[in-house]
Amino acid sequence: MASHADVQGWAESVAERSEFAPAVAPERHLHGPLVDWLLLGGSSLIILPLLTLLPTQRWQATVAVTMMVLANFINHPHFAHSYQIFYRGFRAKLTHGEPTMRWRYAGAGIVAPLLLATYFGVGLWRADLRMVGLGFDIMGLFVGWHYVKQGYGMLMVDAALKRRFFNDDEKRLPLINAYAVWVFAWVKLNGAAQASDYWGVRTMGLAVPHWLALVAGVIAGASGLTVLTMLVRRLRGGGKLPIAGLTAYGVTLYVWTAFGTANPLVFLVVPALHSMQYLAVVYRFQSSVAGEAEPAKPLRAILRFGITGLLLGAVLFWVLPIALSARFAYRPELFGATLFVFVGWISVNVHHYFMDSVMWRRGNPETSRHLFGR
Repeated sequence: MASHADVQGWAESVAERSEFAPAVAPERHLHGPLVDWLLLGGSSLIILPLLTLLPTQRWQATVAVTMMVLANFINHPHFAHSYQIFYRGFRAKLTHGEPTMRWRYAGAGIVAPLLLATYFGVGLWRADLRMVGLGFDIMGLFVGWHYVKQGYGMLMVDAALKRRFFNDDEKRLPLINAYAVWVFAWVKLNGAAQASDYWGVRTMGLAVPHWLALVAGVIAGASGLTVLTMLVRRLRGGGKLPIAGLTAYGVTLYVWTAFGTANPLVFLVVPALHSMQYLAVVYRFQSSVAGEAEPAKPLRAILRFGITGLLLGAVLFWVLPIALSARFAYRPELFGATLFVFVGWISVNVHHYFMDSVMWRRGNPETSRHLFGR
């Protein structure tokens, strides 16, 4: 759970090209100042504190059911949209443009799904519950990486749009902090090494000593204080800060990633909030694509894109896994009754991060043109 994974790449690229722009150039937004703040993370500062006031045992089932329903309209389309954007014109992406970018598309679009299919295929063929169950921990590793990179990317995007650029040292500090928080969250998640169930499959964790989680936490906290010091120094020097981007950065790293599991109700809601953050960028991007492809009726193109994402999300997360369960025999007494839902959800999550690392990285001309082109 973004971060869209290398979003900072094209933001930095735009920033470099914008350094020679007139100082009076107006600030820009993804959708608007208040909407950006809410979508990128501000809504978490309103919703999540209220959730912590609710009695967990009484509300957990209600919140879980509500978020499962909303996932079909928020979470699942956010994954589906990455497929729509990534594989649109895929043949041309493999044969035209800069060679390194072509290889990246091939790696994320062909090699990565083949590796995922091979990994789970071998685990099922060997009836290896531990191998299959570790898929959940692998997803957790990528989720943390994706979240912090997306949070950092949102900071860079907002800074580029508002022309409140960070120099190289200022960009490096929050990136280091993002990685430190990622490591801390993953180590903490594995600290107890307790098995649990996810879609009926017994998941596995790695045995990580508690002292390692403590060390990772100290490093994450120290690097966070360094970033805070840099921001205060910037303000004292008369500089301005991209508020929506900083909100996204702080909320993503510390509210969602580092401590998102502290409260069960918060943990259930965070994926939807993360997806909203991603969708804010996707629909800014897609509105430019639609305006270029169908200038007479761009809203129709955007609506078609959204409906396709809803349907594709249903196929990826429900229709295809259920169809595979009916088609292929396996040992339900070992893997549970919803094995292919487990495999499908993990595979889509992990593949999503590989695709995003190509789509939103520096050097991708399509992303740079459509996200900052208007």
